[in-house]
Amino acid sequence: MTLLADSPHVDGFLDQVVRVAPEVVPPAVACGLTMRRDGGALTVASSDDLASRADEIQYGADEGPCLEALRRGRVVEVVDLREDGRWPRYREHALRLGILGSLSLPMTVDGETVGALNLYATRPAAFTDTARRQAVAFSEQATAALSVILRQADQTLLHQQLTDAMASRSVIDQALGVLMGQQRCTATEAFSLLREASQHRNRKLRDVAAEIITQVTGESPQSAPQFVSPRRNS
Repeated sequence: MTLLADSPHVDGFLDQVVRVAPEVVPPAVACGLTMRRDGGALTVASSDDLASRADEIQYGADEGPCLEALRRGRVVEVVDLREDGRWPRYREHALRLGILGSLSLPMTVDGETVGALNLYATRPAAFTDTARRQAVAFSEQATAALSVILRQADQTLLHQQLTDAMASRSVIDQALGVLMGQQRCTATEAFSLLREASQHRNRKLRDVAAEIITQVTGESPQSAPQFVSPRRNS
């Protein structure tokens, strides 16, 4: 987990992965990291312009080794692009960049291939058995670290969603209290009135509740005060 320890933030982590990969797998001269995005693919980090352009060629052609690795969830190697006819639209442009070999490794998190690490070489037959083992080991470490980061991000998002939900509940409860006092009705009846107003105005329940509070108090609704237990004298 060295990568994760050195780069706790997603952007920094991705940049470090593509920067370190060519050093760990010496035949590679450039590295790009492709991830799924909105049903397509996007390079989220690249070691240099060569990797970025090689990735973009594949997206434009809708074919290539990194897309193959991403879609099929398996390692895809190009030994000599001059003799590889699998992706003709990609091949022509990649050769112009000087790319002769590549190794694309899927990054699978919780059973889903979320990205691919793309190592590019400017000579054929660049990746020996040793280099491939090093690449696979590095990719597995990067994937493990990415899994931790994604889970942490999910937890952060969940916490924020819960916080927002509690804030909304507080505003709605305050508005219900106002309606109960104005209409001399029960909480259930007040909620029905609030919901009807929300549907009639085509606005969120929380927004209608906030408007009611603002009209009555002249101020925007405030978060419910936190209860703090009094300290006992020792």
